[in-house]
Amino acid sequence: MPRIFVEAWDPEYGSSFAPVDRTPSLAEVDPSVEVAAGSWKPIPPESAAGAAERLAFIDGVRRIDAFVWIEDTDGPNRRLRRGLCASYAAGVVTIERRAEIRDIQVRRRLLTAGGGAPLATEAGVYTPEPGAGESEAQLSSGLQELLRRLEIEVAVKEKGFDLLVVDGPLSSHHAREGVVGYVKSHHVSYLEPELERVLASLEPFERTPLFLTTTSYRRYSSYLRLGGDRRHPFSGVVRLELSAESPLPMVQRLASLAARTLPRFGSVPHKDPRAPQNLFPLGALERELRRRLGDHGIVHRALRAAAAGSS
Repeated sequence: MPRIFVEAWDPEYGSSFAPVDRTPSLAEVDPSVEVAAGSWKPIPPESAAGAAERLAFIDGVRRIDAFVWIEDTDGPNRRLRRGLCASYAAGVVTIERRAEIRDIQVRRRLLTAGGGAPLATEAGVYTPEPGAGESEAQLSSGLQELLRRLEIEVAVKEKGFDLLVVDGPLSSHHAREGVVGYVKSHHVSYLEPELERVLASLEPFERTPLFLTTTSYRRYSSYLRLGGDRRHPFSGVVRLELSAESPLPMVQRLASLAARTLPRFGSVPHKDPRAPQNLFPLGALERELRRRLGDHGIVHRALRAAAAGSS
């Protein structure tokens, strides 16, 4: 009789690991930068001690408040343009003796292909932001890019940490000592099947050897198992990204430091639908960021009132 594994993740977030339908990576991948590909095996932590003491976690949230139509009345021809009003925010959690949420930045933007005037509402002013197009995909992509820039703006201000965890992939703007990208879900396949079997065999606090991926930006990666209930072979697995601009021995030390540290912050299913991958500092920061965006219903009504007043 076949065995069935039920993921701990809330299905509304999709699957944390899609071994069948993941897209093969277009990146050039070198799995032999730390260990020869034929000798891959889990790398255990050097010791139970030695976790990072000064940590920072960076994250952001975004919300589409409303899709809008903008009527251009200048000139002989009237034209309707599509846009969206969005709110987004980013901030940091620092942990040194105690946890503190700080440096929260909130933005509201009106994204549209042709720009326009600010839209003032009781919930705040939506500043116009020129976009690449009017389709829902283009507008959503523009919003994601704005959030990425804000997360980078928050991250570059942080100093004096042993480990800074950026929720999501790294970019060249994060290329500093001690910075790790933290990828919770896996929909791209980087490794050949024989190497993925090493990934599935990881125990808590163990990581895979580093592998180098090259696209427009070179970075090292390593898979790490956090812990939690082992509901299926890939439960609790995350991918770490580390800048390839640092010397390899420094990257190895940082990957091992992250492996000794991050599993201690794994969330639990009764508190977070994405446990254990959504680390509890990130979950707490997300909740505060969403609170700072304001109630969606109130914001939506404020937008409708402002739009009615402009007609």
